[in-house]
Amino acid sequence: MSAKRTLLLVAAIACAGHAAAASLYDERSYRPLIADSKAFRVGDVVTVQVVENASASSASDTTTRRTNDIAGSITHPSGKIATADLALAGQFDGGGTTERNGKLVAQLTVSVKEVLPNGDLRIGGEQHLTIDNESQRIYLEGRIRPQDVSDANVVVSTRLADARIVYLGDGDLSERQRRGWWRRIVDWLGL
Repeated sequence: MSAKRTLLLVAAIACAGHAAAASLYDERSYRPLIADSKAFRVGDVVTVQVVENASASSASDTTTRRTNDIAGSITHPSGKIATADLALAGQFDGGGTTERNGKLVAQLTVSVKEVLPNGDLRIGGEQHLTIDNESQRIYLEGRIRPQDVSDANVVVSTRLADARIVYLGDGDLSERQRRGWWRRIVDWLGL
């Protein structure tokens, strides 16, 4: 009887076919239980604290002077017929000063777009805000080193390489700060 059971067991196994096993482990998304929550792959998010201060000043002083004199006369054996003098003079004195200050403080969360061969992360994203019918948009992209990301998954904007940070506002307040079309034409003409 045991030979009969063994034969039945072998026949059952042969008829059942091959069993396929699927693993619960996915190496693309695996993260150990004790690992930190830093961004390290495409699609992960990282928070960027934008703290940018920019200031510039420029001054110039220009002075130009030019004087040209031309004199001539025509004479005839009986005396002078005509005398002509021409004098040209020009003077320019100009100068200007430009000073600009800007400050941007914001915090936004962006996505990892690419993992570069050296391990750096290319990040990018944007944030839209609407406050009192004023639309504000912050666009950010750049490259970060994984070691510059804190344990809280935050990086400061001064640690971004190839950074591009754009802050745009649109609405009544922004429109009031723009010069009128007629003023831009007058400036273009240099008047």
